[in-house]
Amino acid sequence: MSGDDWTSNVAGLAQLEPAAKDVLAALHPVHLAQGTVLFRPGDMAAGFLIVLAGRVAVHLTGRSGREMLLYAVTPGDTCIQTTLGLLGEQAYGGEAFAETPVTAVQIPKGIFDRLMASSQVFRSFVFRAFGARMSDVIQLVEKVAFVRIEARLAAALLARADADGQIAATHQDLAVAIGSAREVVSRRLEAFQKAGYVALERGVVRLVDAAGLRQRATMDGDLVTDPAPDP
Repeated sequence: MSGDDWTSNVAGLAQLEPAAKDVLAALHPVHLAQGTVLFRPGDMAAGFLIVLAGRVAVHLTGRSGREMLLYAVTPGDTCIQTTLGLLGEQAYGGEAFAETPVTAVQIPKGIFDRLMASSQVFRSFVFRAFGARMSDVIQLVEKVAFVRIEARLAAALLARADADGQIAATHQDLAVAIGSAREVVSRRLEAFQKAGYVALERGVVRLVDAAGLRQRATMDGDLVTDPAPDP
């Protein structure tokens, strides 16, 4: 991907004003290796990142050390924490890393500020993306607060299953994805296996009864809490 055409491949930026397009076209995409850390808690945002290819995962880590996937930044998406950091001069509260090899463009803070002031198209792009990401975060909060762990885990398994019905994810990976603890996920997976929904194999979870899991995924509860042993 050349540095002079990347804006045309990002929804919301194709109609940029000529002056704004020239400024952004001068910024060249960078390639980040899988596992590259983009920011950590306490860092200040140095620029506005637009992902062109790959996936960036943004995690929150509690005092206990338990992690939760807050959201993922995929092509055309933006990072809500970065937007907050640039507009409100707030430090990052989470950690972001390249879950896959990533191609992205970093818009330095000075250029970001100028474009926010001078380009209606760019400003609309930033705020529309911010609103969409806020909606995603609110949905996550609702799921964590009001949906049973069993339903969240069933939905996560269905979403991650490949064409053969296999999920190549560790119990810790699944725990991070649904905002729970590894021990809790392990117990729930064992219960799913006993119920005939899945088979637990070395390093892989295999779907046995996808229809049954879909039914479990829709079993929402009102302020349902787990038994006392689960955090």
